[in-house]
Amino acid sequence: MTAWPWHGEHWTRLQARRQREALPHALLLCGAGGLGKRAFAERFVRGLLCTQPQEGDACGQCRGCLLLAAGSHPDRVTLTFGLRRDGTPRTEIVVDQIRELSARLAMSSQLGGWQVASIDPADAMNAAAANALLKTLEEPAAQTMLILLADAPWRLPQTIRSRCQRIEFHLPPVAEALAWLQDQGVRDATSALAAAGGNPGLARDWAAAGALERRLEVRKDLAALAAGRGQPAEVIKRWLDDEPAQRLWFAAQVAADEIRARSSQGDAPLASAMDVGLLGHWYAAANRTRESLRGPLRADLLLLELLAQWR
Repeated sequence: MTAWPWHGEHWTRLQARRQREALPHALLLCGAGGLGKRAFAERFVRGLLCTQPQEGDACGQCRGCLLLAAGSHPDRVTLTFGLRRDGTPRTEIVVDQIRELSARLAMSSQLGGWQVASIDPADAMNAAAANALLKTLEEPAAQTMLILLADAPWRLPQTIRSRCQRIEFHLPPVAEALAWLQDQGVRDATSALAAAGGNPGLARDWAAAGALERRLEVRKDLAALAAGRGQPAEVIKRWLDDEPAQRLWFAAQVAADEIRARSSQGDAPLASAMDVGLLGHWYAAANRTRESLRGPLRADLLLLELLAQWR
């Protein structure tokens, strides 16, 4: 399993609680995607269901480990987006799924050890589902572990968050992130890490998927628009055809870079005609637009409104 060096402190604390037989009944693993919280959860679950763990890690050879590897461990439950009646995937976790999970967890462990259930992404539960989960959190069964994973924990009700032991994953120091990226074989790790806003997991994935080229394209597009050369309609089509949310991330970075350059009295990289205040508003608008792509509004109109403000 991939080593994530910035997980060490969280891992040590959790294993110390396990040694004291003081594990919480619910964990909330949260933080930006790309920091390895799902790998952390998987490592922890494997160790918890292993009958011969070594410093918290699974042995890989016992019955529990073999069942997990085969995907047939009876005490391991995973809950994510289900399917609608017409067979299309849901975009939220609904109350019936939580009720079924709660009924499952109310039963005894089939192998006599821990029962472990994960909800991922937990921040996709709708209000009814979150309310239904409260009873399970308030009245946990013995040796039952519930693991919630969330990129955006603020979307969870406070009543849910307050009943979980929170483990929050933060950006590691730059030197540690760069060393890890180099170990992962990422070329130009410095540029990749900058593109991903200091997030090493995103930097690794984006570098492999051509994100650095997209970042350069976004900067060229916005430079052309600022100079009055580009056509917004062409930019919008190009962005919508290839990772629009990622391109909006890079667009927000452009505004931030312009602000930093002016604050240090340097040359602004794209020579935008906007002052620092307007650039700040545009930065916020770019991030709002990225979030709005999840909703029902037309993406082309959202981008047109945003790019019309850039100059």
